[in-house]
Amino acid sequence: MCGDCIKFALLFKRKKTMQHLARFFSNLFSPLLMPTYGIFLLLWVSILCYLPFGSRIVVLLVILGITCILPIAFIAVLHTFGIIQDKRLIDRRERFLPYVFILMCYAAAAFYLINVHSPMWVVSFMWGATAAVAVSFCINFAWKISGHMGGIGGIVAMLFCLHNDGLGAFDLKITICTAIILSGVVATSRMILERHNFWQLAAGFCNGFVCVYLMSKLLY
Repeated sequence: MCGDCIKFALLFKRKKTMQHLARFFSNLFSPLLMPTYGIFLLLWVSILCYLPFGSRIVVLLVILGITCILPIAFIAVLHTFGIIQDKRLIDRRERFLPYVFILMCYAAAAFYLINVHSPMWVVSFMWGATAAVAVSFCINFAWKISGHMGGIGGIVAMLFCLHNDGLGAFDLKITICTAIILSGVVATSRMILERHNFWQLAAGFCNGFVCVYLMSKLLY
């Protein structure tokens, strides 16, 4: 009996540890952070890495402010006034206003990149992310699609396009493989937390990948 209690305690502890790790990776790869990660990669692993460090930091911080900080503040306001019940937007019915605002923020970030004379292959990533949010917004009326996987799917597509177009500052194969592995980690985390099923995760990844890839080919 005592042995069974020990086994149960160990299993419970292991499950709690897995949930903590899953929550950590879900927060680390939040959809609102993915544009910042994408721009960071574009500025540090592409041929743009030769630009002045200060200029790259300014662009990165502006993108962070527009695509992450502003949406978080907006969601916090909605939660404060009781318009949404959960800041994590677990209920897809509460995603309407946040998605509309995020869509506008992503579009604003794309126009900002145009305004600072970014290459079109940089701007195309932001438009691809905007398109992915728009697709998620439409699908969300009928089905819950993964925004986390949409974000990391867009990152994988961006790196793939950089590599194929010869725009990387070095061989990006290892970076692409790392992004693919991380996408698996994120998908597993979302399943452990029971936020999505397999098909919602797969659809999210395909949405992000296809939108960014197509925008890259259409605009560059």
